[in-house]
Amino acid sequence: MNELKPRIHDEASGLDYVLVGDYYIPAIELSEDGDRPIGKWGWMHKAYMEKTNPLLLNHLILTGKLHTYLADLNEQAQERYRLIIQQMATTEGVTEDLKRQSQWEWVRAMNSIVNRAEEIIKSEMSNV
Repeated sequence: MNELKPRIHDEASGLDYVLVGDYYIPAIELSEDGDRPIGKWGWMHKAYMEKTNPLLLNHLILTGKLHTYLADLNEQAQERYRLIIQQMATTEGVTEDLKRQSQWEWVRAMNSIVNRAEEIIKSEMSNV
């Protein structure tokens, strides 16, 4: 009987497998970017991928690229979110002056801007 190799590489998927008992298990290592946060947008996109594109999600998990992918996406979304809020506030005249004059009006306006900015980011992320 042929003896099984302790480690094999699958060229088609690019994954390494290790022999555990009678089964080959993917040799998955944690990414080096473990200290970068995935954040709100990364977790939301992961949940979206679970529903809409599980094959891509599984591929990213098996290749060890999921954390980096989600952390990059979170950073880009957070920067875009800040930019959208800043631009909307400037366009709509929501300034520190308004904040001093009427705090409730400023809070109402900023809440509206934040909600619209979140919807824009969610919409853009569904196209990623």
